[in-house]
Amino acid sequence: MTYDFTSIMDRHGKDAIAVDGLGKGFAPDPPKEGFDVIPMWVADMNFPVPPAIQQAMIERVQHPAFGYFDPSDAFYDAILRWQRDRNGVENLTRDCIGYENGVLGGVVSALNVFCSRGDKVLVHSPTYIGFTGCLKNNGYSIIHSPLVLDDDGVWRMDFEDMEQKIVKEKIHAAIFCSPHNPCGRVWERWEIEKAMALFQKHDVMVVSDEIWSDIIRPGFQHIPTQSVSEDARMRTVALYAPSKTFNLAGLVGSYHIIYNKTLRERIDKESSLSHYNSMNVLWMHALIGGYNAEGEEWVDQLRQVIAGNVDYACDYIAAHFDGVRVVKPQGTYMLFIDCTEWCAKHGKTIDWVEKAGWDVGVAWQDGRMFHGPCHIRMNLALPLSRVKEAFDRLDRYVFNA
Repeated sequence: MTYDFTSIMDRHGKDAIAVDGLGKGFAPDPPKEGFDVIPMWVADMNFPVPPAIQQAMIERVQHPAFGYFDPSDAFYDAILRWQRDRNGVENLTRDCIGYENGVLGGVVSALNVFCSRGDKVLVHSPTYIGFTGCLKNNGYSIIHSPLVLDDDGVWRMDFEDMEQKIVKEKIHAAIFCSPHNPCGRVWERWEIEKAMALFQKHDVMVVSDEIWSDIIRPGFQHIPTQSVSEDARMRTVALYAPSKTFNLAGLVGSYHIIYNKTLRERIDKESSLSHYNSMNVLWMHALIGGYNAEGEEWVDQLRQVIAGNVDYACDYIAAHFDGVRVVKPQGTYMLFIDCTEWCAKHGKTIDWVEKAGWDVGVAWQDGRMFHGPCHIRMNLALPLSRVKEAFDRLDRYVFNA
């Protein structure tokens, strides 16, 4: 490996809720004495960012003025190149690209254009907690269409259920998560085509969250939702960000791709109404520093590291934790672990499982927030040595105690 994915970073006191936020809000509790924290809950990475990103920011900081600015040609060129080379996107123009202060802000801006307050929005479940929060906070009603496991243990959309709910609930907006969080599905082209044909049939507008599109297991390929048909291209607002890709969430920022000119103008206006939806100059330079050849090499190596961590974790669960089930994710760096059978066999609750892990420093996350009734969500974006230590503790103190 050219880049460092093995060093253990000390993030204490460095603006990281992953370690300093324990015991606050919905964060895990701090561990008992004698155990250090292995941060496996909040969805950021415990790897250093690519050196080119730090260098780009340092070079900009060395100039001592930070006044008003417009996004540079280099910013747009970096996105155009990245989308072409990584996702096969041709004929994208800079006027289709717009800034959003985070993907969830973009989701809300799009829904405010698509919907009336109080409208019902179709979302697959399990569901990313951020969707739940922003929809409820903005007065929308969530209609869940559960994903189902097929005979091969692959999460699939239930198209019949989706259509029934679209018709019954008079739904005209949907959130599509690609790759899916928390299940980790990288949708195949035929699946996206079928979903988008259904949305076209019933005139459902689509917000496609593609923030995880760079974190894909080797052997799989992200298919941009807008690429599957001309209608999908025109009815979809796609949202991207370098934050998951390069661990830049603390810099704040994302971008949309909207080909439909009328829709784009309305969403740009909606996003501007708060008067705060403006790009930070250091975020712009961080994106430029990541979206280049060095960033591509770093991401390719990251994907190998995460795939190795996922393989280790899933193999360990299968070999050592009888009654615990997990579907190997095709994208993201999150596991969604089903403890239903284990809890039934051992007379335990998911609260007990969750707390037992926290007590020994495995700071994982309650999956019920994501509509997993007896589930744990676990972040594997950290050095393999830490993953191994976490599973050793879970073996000795939780599942086989």
